[in-house]
Amino acid sequence: MRAEEEIFGYADEIGPEKVLHFYNPKFNLRGILVIDNTSRGPAIGGIRMAPDLTTREVFRLARAMTFKNASADIPHGGAKGGIIADPTTPNKSEIIRAYAKFIRPYTEYIPGPDIGLDESCMAIIFDEIGRAGGLPRELGGIPLDELGATGYGVAESAEVAAEYIGLGLDKATAVIEGFGAVGKASFRFLADKGVRIIAVSDSKGAIYNPKGLDYDGLIEVKSKTGAVKNYQDGQILSVAELFKLETDLLIPAARPDVINMENVVDIKAKIILEGANIPATSEAERYLHDKGVLVIPDFIANAGGVITVAAEVRGETEENAFKAIKTKIRGNVKALLDLIYKEKMYPREAAEFLARERIKRSMQLRGWI
Repeated sequence: MRAEEEIFGYADEIGPEKVLHFYNPKFNLRGILVIDNTSRGPAIGGIRMAPDLTTREVFRLARAMTFKNASADIPHGGAKGGIIADPTTPNKSEIIRAYAKFIRPYTEYIPGPDIGLDESCMAIIFDEIGRAGGLPRELGGIPLDELGATGYGVAESAEVAAEYIGLGLDKATAVIEGFGAVGKASFRFLADKGVRIIAVSDSKGAIYNPKGLDYDGLIEVKSKTGAVKNYQDGQILSVAELFKLETDLLIPAARPDVINMENVVDIKAKIILEGANIPATSEAERYLHDKGVLVIPDFIANAGGVITVAAEVRGETEENAFKAIKTKIRGNVKALLDLIYKEKMYPREAAEFLARERIKRSMQLRGWI
């Protein structure tokens, strides 16, 4: 299927507004930009760097950003950038700068970091085009990964969801798939609330200890060896086995569609908090809900990062950004859960309903529909 057929098959009244492909033969750069909807303001969305990115994935991520920004009630639309390359490539800085040159004319898009990019990468983009979020503190930014903004929001959503089903976090266990920026921060903030994290994974495998894992120990092992499975005090598992563990909280915090109809029957969690963007298929989410598992969709649970980027763009402080994360995410989770149970809706259906109402209203006010 050609890329344009793939995208237009998913287009609706919201978007996408633009689907762009870039190629630079000098660096073998293949880039994608999807600007989904800008009715609420300039679109904010991260740039993802991965060798297996597709146009469809970038579009799905862009739509998630449209919903996420509307749900967070920030004055921005949604978009997503993509660089089809290995983020460990030696000429990464040159590729990022070349990609930045391509997106320079599209001033309705404010890029931020996503998988494969960090604050230093955003500094390159800012130097090239004069706009970016998630910048290093030295450039006036609020460093998302250093502070763990997205993981902080995941932990706040966990507390509201747990209260809703009568689960005390001080006695709860958690499994985290993906020990990157979001996974690490989720571990830290959940542990602060008394949660015992019993398993984590990265692309090379997983480590499990029912008594709990030590955050500092995992960070040291990951830094020295590149793999959490080398942590000494635990049992090595495959990532597939990670999803079979019995736990109170399950946080998918890596790539799309890791929870799907092939493994969903094995999941034994009470609550799933989607730390990554689109980490579960819609069919799997519905299956889990019907089974009694509470699912908090991605653009509700993981909005802490974009709330912080929006605060950074407005020139606000880190303290104000974290206050906004707590207020907005806790309020959104409560509104979502009320709608799910009062109206008998699936979690994603309810979350999208809340977001679409705000997006359609802004489109109506601007005469777009």
